[in-house]
Amino acid sequence: MTSEPTTAAASALGRRRPALVVLCFVQFMLVLDDNVVSVALPSMREDLGFGTAGLAWVVNAYFLAFGGLLLLFGRMADLLGRRRVFLTGVALFGAASLVCGLAQEPWQLVAGRFVQGAGAAMASPAALALIALLFPGTEERTKAFGIWGGIAGLGGTMGLVISGALTGLASWRWIFLINLPVVVAAVVLLPRLVPESRAGRAVRLDVPGAVLGTGALVALVYGLLRTGESGWGDTTAAGSLVLAVLLAVAFVAVEARTAEPLVPLSFLSFRIRAVANGTTLLFSAAMYAMAFLLMVHLQTVLGYRPLTAGVAYLPYGAGILAGMWLSSRAVARLGVRPALVLSFLISAAGLLLLSGVAPSDGYVSGVLPGMLLTSLGCGLALPALTVAALTGTTEEDAGLGSAVLSSVQQVGGAVGVAVLVALASRRSDALAAREGPLRAATEGFSFALTVAAVLLALGAVLIGALLGKKHRTEHALDAAGTTEAAKTTEAAGTTEATEVAEAPADRTHRT
Repeated sequence: MTSEPTTAAASALGRRRPALVVLCFVQFMLVLDDNVVSVALPSMREDLGFGTAGLAWVVNAYFLAFGGLLLLFGRMADLLGRRRVFLTGVALFGAASLVCGLAQEPWQLVAGRFVQGAGAAMASPAALALIALLFPGTEERTKAFGIWGGIAGLGGTMGLVISGALTGLASWRWIFLINLPVVVAAVVLLPRLVPESRAGRAVRLDVPGAVLGTGALVALVYGLLRTGESGWGDTTAAGSLVLAVLLAVAFVAVEARTAEPLVPLSFLSFRIRAVANGTTLLFSAAMYAMAFLLMVHLQTVLGYRPLTAGVAYLPYGAGILAGMWLSSRAVARLGVRPALVLSFLISAAGLLLLSGVAPSDGYVSGVLPGMLLTSLGCGLALPALTVAALTGTTEEDAGLGSAVLSSVQQVGGAVGVAVLVALASRRSDALAAREGPLRAATEGFSFALTVAAVLLALGAVLIGALLGKKHRTEHALDAAGTTEAAKTTEAAGTTEATEVAEAPADRTHRT
């Protein structure tokens, strides 16, 4: 009687690696579309007749929907089923990609990009939650997140390269149409590999919290995007940021009084998760700004064309992959806290090395060493941060934990680009008349990267001071992993055993 569920559970566990491959390829596609349009914007403007302001929304519409809707859809994944929400999001993303690829008017492309962002907001946290539940143990979860983060890092790095190649060799439309095979493969394969999972008890969606939380995130992301375009003195940007603060205050007040809140305050106050999400905010601000400023430096100071600059950025992806490979080993040998402190300090050192470049320095002697060191620290940090941010999440709230982490990454990135790019521009403008354009641009680049390094050093201090002693942190992580391992194994066996007894017409996975 016990061998059948045990065999079924082993079979379910054996499908985890193929499931991870599918989920990672989808994440690669979603991250790729963050910046894949950048190189193709001039071609889009020429073909569709965009104005300058409208062209910016080809990029911004995606970020606005993605960053603003993450929290809502992450919680919906817990309540409605993570696999269901993931597949719905992927299908929506694919349909929107087709609309973008066939667009004949500017509004069609912008609308398609917004729907793409909404689909990504559904798929990304649901996918991360599925991985967290498929790989519950601390060590195996770190390895899975390492692969996940490595593929995501490659997606962010390869976006400019793929965009340049497809736009130059074929048409900008193919940067969207190339998504369709990945979407079809995910929709066909994932239901065969991953059982459905949702919160174990019936919970109603907190509608007031959902409206206020989503409104606060949308207003915040819009305000930051507007600030990046127009500066901090822009009235619309300031109003949007003030509205975001007011909605956030109302959100906290509503959540404190609601019986079944969208984001329980106890979830946010859990120490390991709070420290991980707080330092992820600093980390994302520094890394997103560095990526933006480095691409500008390669094209303005070194004079690279966009495709050449994208290729020059490839070693950054290699460094991330090397860091990911080392991350699980560092966590196992040193512990989460020391590994995170080390990774933040390595990236900070890399940023300081990058900030020391001179206009006369070439790529190999000036840019490459700092870029490789920064990417190594980034690769070390990402899996450990993700493990810490999802510590203690269960069948009840894995999607919420993933959505909170993704939201923090998006908001941190938007803040970093808005603030640090503004600092770099202000520094460059102040020196342009006296130092010349290249020297002034380099000084602004160096100043912003120095501030980014300070943010990472601050993150290292916060981790060292607040994450707790090594043995306590490791005990908390291991206890959470052991509990989830037992739940996952039991759920897998029960699910598969139930399927054997079901009629062929009803083979829906249940948890």
